[in-house]
Amino acid sequence: MNIFADLEEIVETNHPLAQHSWYGLGGPADYFIRPKTIEQLQEAARRCSENHIPIYVLGFGSNLLISDEGVRAAVVKLEADQFTQTQFKDEELTAWAGAELSKLVLTCVQKGLSGIEALTGIPGSVGGAVRMNAGGNFGDVGAVVESVSLMDSYGNIFEKKKPELVFDYRSTNITARFILNAQVKLAEADPGQIMRTVKEIWIHKKNNQPLNTRNCGCIFKNPRGVSAGALIDRAGLKGLQIGGATVSEKHANFIIAAKGCTSRDVTRLIDAVRERVKEQFDVELKLEIEVWK
Repeated sequence: MNIFADLEEIVETNHPLAQHSWYGLGGPADYFIRPKTIEQLQEAARRCSENHIPIYVLGFGSNLLISDEGVRAAVVKLEADQFTQTQFKDEELTAWAGAELSKLVLTCVQKGLSGIEALTGIPGSVGGAVRMNAGGNFGDVGAVVESVSLMDSYGNIFEKKKPELVFDYRSTNITARFILNAQVKLAEADPGQIMRTVKEIWIHKKNNQPLNTRNCGCIFKNPRGVSAGALIDRAGLKGLQIGGATVSEKHANFIIAAKGCTSRDVTRLIDAVRERVKEQFDVELKLEIEVWK
């Protein structure tokens, strides 16, 4: 029996996932689904649920580590026009999950709309950014998101608004499998001033992060009141290498993948860093990246 009969045009089997991850690592997915419409997404999700197939949603893969064995699951990528739209109405923005965050920041600058410039230099999709409340020293996306349109694994669509919608440090209370779009509240501002802020943030990141390497951003969340990178640095772990994975000399909360690196190398290095920081400072480091096994 073909689970995805009449959906073959949007479903691939045994699809290699490494090409979709910034690390360039990882094995295949049993099913790789690229719906073109909401209706196709609903139907594919329903069939996965009925057949007990786990569902993963793939954004831009910028904070993702996929196991070398891949995943026994369906991976859904929302990259069709339907899912990459952005609509502006006065100071309100509706951004769909597949829209590219970095492009959206620049579009807002051009339109003289302030609110998301703090997300400068954060790669990824709007959906991924909302899911993990992406941000940094300059602010996070949750500060400007007013509501989200969501879909569960059975194809039911609903909305969640503040205050029911809660953003915390690198997390939200969104449990629905799919984020369809987010409604964002912006404010009119001088485009020149917004661009100056964008440039300042970009220069800060360029000076402090290993941007020209194969990495997937910060590996660990910052424990309350302290920087994970500082703890790793103080533990003397900059430059620590296991296989093809190395703790960055520039920013200790980044792990760089060299040629020949495997996901297992990265995982073993993560475990080693956690163990050493726990030993020295009695602090349990929690992952900021997503790991698919």
